[in-house]
Amino acid sequence: MELLTQIDVSSPTRDLIRLLRMPPDSSEQMPESAVWRAFLELRRRAEPGAASYFLQGLKGLHRRRTMGIGVLCVVDSFGDEHRLIEDPYLGELWRSYKRCLCANRTGPASQLLREIEQQLTVT
Repeated sequence: MELLTQIDVSSPTRDLIRLLRMPPDSSEQMPESAVWRAFLELRRRAEPGAASYFLQGLKGLHRRRTMGIGVLCVVDSFGDEHRLIEDPYLGELWRSYKRCLCANRTGPASQLLREIEQQLTVT
């Protein structure tokens, strides 16, 4: 199963949750993309903790980027993945968040992460 390019819809829910709890390290693609796609699949399955698992994984990745722990890719291979969600505002927040990460601007990205968190707790 190649989670970075495509989330396998037949993957068990526990595998997707595991991916959110321990995001992959990749030097070729942004691990945030794998986390986003796993979140979308769990949300499609109506998994009750999908948003909290997603935020936990995303915050962990963001912390690693901020502290410079490890080498995480900053090349966005999936520029249109923000369109995969039905909420256009959340999609635009995601797109902006990834653009900040690609530009190594973790300060503005953390603000966007807080807005994403607010948006997910409202919906």
